[in-house]
Amino acid sequence: MPSKKTARKAKPAKKKIVLPVTINRRKEWRFDLPLKATVEGQLPVGRPFQETAELTNISSGGAYFFLDSAVIVGSKVKLSIDLPDELTNGQKVRLEVGGLTVRLQKPDMQGKKQGVAVRFGKRFKFLPVGKKKAGKKKA
Repeated sequence: MPSKKTARKAKPAKKKIVLPVTINRRKEWRFDLPLKATVEGQLPVGRPFQETAELTNISSGGAYFFLDSAVIVGSKVKLSIDLPDELTNGQKVRLEVGGLTVRLQKPDMQGKKQGVAVRFGKRFKFLPVGKKKAGKKKA
Protein backbone atom coordinates (compact mmCIF):
# COMPACT_ATOMS: atom_id res chain seq x y z
CA MET A 1 0.00 0.00 0.00
CA PRO A 2 1.20 3.41 -0.76
CA SER A 3 1.99 5.47 2.30
CA LYS A 4 -0.26 8.36 2.98
CA LYS A 5 1.37 11.59 3.89
CA THR A 6 -0.65 13.51 6.33
CA ALA A 7 -0.85 17.14 5.59
CA ARG A 8 -0.12 19.36 8.52
CA LYS A 9 -1.91 22.58 8.90
CA ALA A 10 0.44 25.50 9.02
CA LYS A 11 0.33 27.38 12.30
CA PRO A 12 -0.25 31.05 11.91
CA ALA A 13 2.94 33.02 12.49
CA LYS A 14 3.09 34.73 15.86
CA LYS A 15 3.41 38.46 15.66
CA LYS A 16 6.42 39.75 17.49
CA ILE A 17 5.90 42.86 19.50
CA VAL A 18 8.92 45.10 19.48
CA LEU A 19 9.13 47.58 22.31
CA PRO A 20 11.37 50.62 22.18
CA VAL A 21 14.63 50.01 23.99
CA THR A 22 16.00 52.62 26.32
CA ILE A 23 19.74 52.37 26.72
CA ASN A 24 20.97 53.23 30.18
CA ARG A 25 24.72 53.78 30.21
CA ARG A 26 24.87 54.53 33.91
CA LYS A 27 26.73 52.10 36.10
CA GLU A 28 24.88 53.02 39.30
CA TRP A 29 21.27 53.46 40.31
CA ARG A 30 20.15 57.08 40.55
CA PHE A 31 17.88 58.15 43.36
CA ASP A 32 15.56 61.11 42.89
CA LEU A 33 16.14 62.64 46.29
CA PRO A 34 15.74 66.37 46.82
CA LEU A 35 18.72 66.86 49.12
CA LYS A 36 20.00 70.24 50.29
CA ALA A 37 23.66 70.85 49.53
CA THR A 38 26.27 73.56 49.64
CA VAL A 39 28.45 73.67 46.52
CA GLU A 40 31.89 75.28 46.62
CA GLY A 41 34.35 75.74 43.82
CA GLN A 42 36.19 78.16 41.63
CA LEU A 43 34.80 80.00 38.61
CA PRO A 44 36.76 80.04 35.33
CA VAL A 45 37.96 83.57 36.14
CA GLY A 46 39.57 82.25 39.33
CA ARG A 47 37.06 83.69 41.80
CA PRO A 48 35.79 81.22 44.44
CA PHE A 49 32.07 80.66 44.86
CA GLN A 50 29.79 79.05 47.41
CA GLU A 51 26.14 78.41 46.64
CA THR A 52 23.22 76.53 48.13
CA ALA A 53 21.61 74.00 45.79
CA GLU A 54 19.07 71.21 45.89
CA LEU A 55 20.19 67.94 44.34
CA THR A 56 17.78 66.60 41.73
CA ASN A 57 19.24 63.10 41.89
CA ILE A 58 22.23 61.30 43.37
CA SER A 59 24.05 57.99 42.98
CA SER A 60 27.23 56.49 44.36
CA GLY A 61 29.06 57.97 41.39
CA GLY A 62 27.66 61.48 41.11
CA ALA A 63 24.82 63.97 41.38
CA TYR A 64 22.78 66.43 39.33
CA PHE A 65 21.68 69.89 40.49
CA PHE A 66 21.18 73.49 39.34
CA LEU A 67 23.51 76.44 39.98
CA ASP A 68 23.47 80.18 39.36
CA SER A 69 27.28 80.14 39.19
CA ALA A 70 28.73 79.70 35.71
CA VAL A 71 30.98 76.68 36.19
CA ILE A 72 32.46 74.88 33.18
CA VAL A 73 33.00 71.22 32.35
CA GLY A 74 36.05 70.03 34.27
CA SER A 75 35.53 72.40 37.21
CA LYS A 76 36.42 70.97 40.61
CA VAL A 77 33.63 71.32 43.15
CA LYS A 78 33.05 70.28 46.74
CA LEU A 79 29.58 69.31 47.91
CA SER A 80 28.37 69.31 51.52
CA ILE A 81 25.11 67.33 51.49
CA ASP A 82 22.76 67.25 54.46
CA LEU A 83 21.46 63.69 54.73
CA PRO A 84 17.86 63.08 55.80
CA ASP A 85 17.26 61.86 59.37
CA GLU A 86 15.50 58.76 57.98
CA LEU A 87 18.79 57.56 56.47
CA THR A 88 20.91 58.27 59.54
CA ASN A 89 18.82 56.87 62.41
CA GLY A 90 17.72 60.35 63.47
CA GLN A 91 21.23 61.79 63.66
CA LYS A 92 22.22 64.98 61.83
CA VAL A 93 24.91 63.90 59.34
CA ARG A 94 26.54 65.70 56.45
CA LEU A 95 28.30 64.03 53.51
CA GLU A 96 31.29 65.95 52.16
CA VAL A 97 32.51 64.84 48.74
CA GLY A 98 34.47 66.42 45.92
CA GLY A 99 34.02 65.93 42.23
CA LEU A 100 34.34 67.19 38.67
CA THR A 101 31.65 68.70 36.51
CA VAL A 102 31.14 66.34 33.58
CA ARG A 103 28.04 67.77 31.90
CA LEU A 104 26.22 71.08 31.82
CA GLN A 105 22.70 71.90 30.70
CA LYS A 106 22.13 75.42 29.47
CA PRO A 107 19.64 77.49 31.46
CA ASP A 108 16.14 77.61 30.04
CA MET A 109 14.59 80.91 29.08
CA GLN A 110 12.56 81.22 32.27
CA GLY A 111 15.25 80.39 34.79
CA LYS A 112 18.81 81.50 35.05
CA LYS A 113 20.23 78.37 36.66
CA GLN A 114 22.24 75.86 34.66
CA GLY A 115 22.02 72.12 35.21
CA VAL A 116 25.26 70.59 36.48
CA ALA A 117 26.22 66.91 36.50
CA VAL A 118 29.11 66.02 38.81
CA ARG A 119 31.11 62.80 39.00
CA PHE A 120 32.27 62.20 42.55
CA GLY A 121 35.91 61.61 43.45
CA LYS A 122 37.00 58.66 45.56
CA ARG A 123 37.33 60.53 48.86
CA PHE A 124 34.36 61.39 51.00
CA LYS A 125 33.55 62.04 54.67
CA PHE A 126 30.48 61.59 56.84
CA LEU A 127 30.50 64.29 59.53
CA PRO A 128 28.10 64.89 62.38
CA VAL A 129 26.41 68.26 61.88
CA GLY A 130 27.59 70.80 64.42
CA LYS A 131 31.03 69.23 64.75
CA LYS A 132 33.69 71.56 63.40
CA LYS A 133 36.40 70.30 61.07
CA ALA A 134 39.79 69.66 62.59
CA GLY A 135 42.10 72.49 61.71
CA LYS A 136 45.29 74.15 62.78
CA LYS A 137 45.29 75.51 66.28
CA LYS A 138 46.26 79.12 66.76
CA ALA A 139 49.18 79.68 69.12
